[in-house]
Amino acid sequence: MNSRKTALSFAAAGTAAGVIGLVVLATPAGAGEAPPALPPVSASDLVASVLDTEALPALAGSVAVENNLGLPIPGMPAGGDGDALQVWSDGTGKGRLAVAGRGGETTIVNDGATVWVWNSSERSVTKVPHKEGSAETPLEGKFADPATAATELVTAMQADSTVAVDGTARVAERPVYQLVLTPKPTEKTLLREIRVSVDSELRIPLQLEVLANGQADPAIRIGFTELSTEQQDPKLFQFTPPEGATVNEQDLPDEADGKKVDDWLSQADFKTVGRGWDIVATGKVPADALAAGEGTSGQDPFALLGTFGKKVHGDFGTGYVISASVGTALITEDGRVAIGAVPAQVVTEAIKTVK
Repeated sequence: MNSRKTALSFAAAGTAAGVIGLVVLATPAGAGEAPPALPPVSASDLVASVLDTEALPALAGSVAVENNLGLPIPGMPAGGDGDALQVWSDGTGKGRLAVAGRGGETTIVNDGATVWVWNSSERSVTKVPHKEGSAETPLEGKFADPATAATELVTAMQADSTVAVDGTARVAERPVYQLVLTPKPTEKTLLREIRVSVDSELRIPLQLEVLANGQADPAIRIGFTELSTEQQDPKLFQFTPPEGATVNEQDLPDEADGKKVDDWLSQADFKTVGRGWDIVATGKVPADALAAGEGTSGQDPFALLGTFGKKVHGDFGTGYVISASVGTALITEDGRVAIGAVPAQVVTEAIKTVK
């Protein structure tokens, strides 16, 4: 995965299915065990304690990622086997994330002033300075901070949700409260609920499951399967580009590949339409990327779309609808894209806003 796709994967996943990319969860743990006995807590107090958490404490952990969306979300794994990540935090906002891939490893280091993205297979480094005078962390840095990511999810969704505490459980061998967000009746979504497991002591999210209507298994799983809370070696949060590595200070467009729809989809400049459960990611694939896709290996990307999508016509022109139990994607022949955890009519309306 290259640096641009790393950023776009997180952005697209986060906006494409009701801010699913801001989800942090672990594979359900403690099956068959009695739930831990914890002091009662109200939903409002539990939410407040999560929102008060500004960053991860000092820790090291293993994170599992599982995608059962059935939609072409750029850069996310397509199957249900978990992808393993390693996460470190120093407790002051600095973080490190290692993502293993088939051809090498992507390492993301947030040293407090700069986010570095190192791709070992390409021997390339992307340098992303923090914005001067802003507390906002660059996109890649947020990917390395799952507690902040999950907190943003709760912030984005709680106004449009019914929030409750539904018992206790164990995640990564730690006792947690189960915080459940369900869409209000006015929300147009294919999702049933979002279930966040909040560490009873640290009050950081360790688990969140996104469940769709009519499905028993979560649509997305991301989160801690192992966790240790201890001071980390400061050298983990420092980065020096390896000798001979190519260093870029801005993201560069991917080369379109006609064999893979997500390659040229990843070049769309995604923005969001709507809010809460109804949120839709919209964007447009650059014309040169579409032309390049048609020329690579002689394969028309729209012919490829036609193999797993339905061709449709409307006020937006001609396009392809890809439907799954958890969401819908609409891609037009002029490169406009709309993806969300919503019915087809919602993405159809959203795509009209793309110029």
